Amino acid sequence: MAAMVLAATRLLRGSGSWGRSRPRFGDPAYRRFSSGAAYPNIPLSSPLPGVPKPVFATVDGQEKFETKVTTLDNGLRVASQNKFGQFCTVGILINSGSRYEAKYLSGIAHFLEKLAFSSTERFDSKDEILLTLEKHGGICDCQTSRDTTMYAVSADSKGLDTVVGLLADVVLHPRLTDEEIEMARMAVQFELEDLNMRPDPEPLLTEMVHEAAYRENTVGLHRFCPAENVGKMDRDVLHAYLRNYYTPDRMVLAGVGVEHAQLVECARKYLLGTCPAWGTGAAVHVDRSVAQYTGGIVKLERDMSNVSLGPTPFPELTHIMIGLESCSFLEGDFIPFAVLNMMMGGGGSFSAGGPGKGMFTRLYLNVLNRHHWMYNATSYHHSYEDTGLLCIHASADPRQVREMVEIVTREFVLMAGTVDVVELERAKTQLTSMLMMNLEARPVIFEDVGRQVLATRSRKLPHELCALIRDVKPEDIKRVASKMLRGKPAVAALGDLSELPAYEHVQAALASRDGRLPRVYRLFR
Repeated sequence: MAAMVLAATRLLRGSGSWGRSRPRFGDPAYRRFSSGAAYPNIPLSSPLPGVPKPVFATVDGQEKFETKVTTLDNGLRVASQNKFGQFCTVGILINSGSRYEAKYLSGIAHFLEKLAFSSTERFDSKDEILLTLEKHGGICDCQTSRDTTMYAVSADSKGLDTVVGLLADVVLHPRLTDEEIEMARMAVQFELEDLNMRPDPEPLLTEMVHEAAYRENTVGLHRFCPAENVGKMDRDVLHAYLRNYYTPDRMVLAGVGVEHAQLVECARKYLLGTCPAWGTGAAVHVDRSVAQYTGGIVKLERDMSNVSLGPTPFPELTHIMIGLESCSFLEGDFIPFAVLNMMMGGGGSFSAGGPGKGMFTRLYLNVLNRHHWMYNATSYHHSYEDTGLLCIHASADPRQVREMVEIVTREFVLMAGTVDVVELERAKTQLTSMLMMNLEARPVIFEDVGRQVLATRSRKLPHELCALIRDVKPEDIKRVASKMLRGKPAVAALGDLSELPAYEHVQAALASRDGRLPRVYRLFR
């Protein structure tokens, strides 16, 4: 210990062997600039003499960034985005999902997600598919939403031909054996049980608020397979759906980190003129319905006292989600709504602070910071090709549900009030930051390219979106919020609902000037 102290003292004083071999730190000649011996007096802001001039990468216009799109003879679109690196992400996105199941057994899209990357015409099992991908360092995934089904693979760019061939086989030639359907049935049943047991009710509430907002149509149809339909799924039911919705004109082959010409060549090789497992009959039952917003309420009375037991059990909470119709992502008001959603922000009462966590958003400043008994207040914005839904999710003790609902309705009404320039600029900056940070990831770029080309046959580039975000003004926020408040609310409620206000009272509060619920007088308590 004494030796360490002595060594440290020598270093600080410049004495000893260190002090003799180097100039003292206090020398003014070495305090101004770099202490390098070769260039002692050159400031860091000036180029070093004798060093070759650096050559930087240049971009002519935006052609290095633009998304290239080619449409094949069968209607399938091929889209690619340049991104340097050893790996690529390639996948097939299909205009298919739970919103198209009105004429079919509800839950087909959920089953197809679980059956993805199973045995095909060329591959005898899922293990064989995974081993093939492993040779190229690849991984695979399938996700379904209300309006899109996505099959994706990330692998070494050198294996592009293998990857596209595998994707074509998985999408167009699945075997759908009885054993695989039974395994999918078990996976779906487990997911339904987990959905009802998990402490975080957000996925279930999102399902409920969509059901309330779009009663029995399009995006209001069940995203998860209803329990009564799990045993009814078979190959014939799945093939009947696939025949109508897995058609080339409803597909996009998207790739990030690949050469466009090579991707088009692979698409022609594997996806042009191929006969799918369900035959080549013309699609006859394609649902082209436009979403009809109805508003309404969906309630699920449930004992939430034993959701998370243990030494420190989770408190019993009642959860509500109130939503209003916004707009589709194809409309000009989509960006103002996205900024408004960011301005509302929110989160849980135990969220850690820090940059980008939204601690200065309205739902933190006006709700969570003022009402300590509220456990959660979060804003969500769901947007589709023909509609959108802006929601606020809140959680509190069952005895304070009425007060919680009034706080949420008041925040909705305040959206159409005065917008502070500072909070608007903060929301715009945060939205731009999140957009650009997310688009650093190759899989996110892939999904963005695929979804935009699927919906609009082209893609808005990040710098265009950033310009649209910068152009949002306070009057834009006030305008879209005022328009939204003229519609009927969609309400989802979960837990002990004995104190939940009537739907008509929630509607009246949103139509009022201050967002307050109508007073209720009771003779007996």
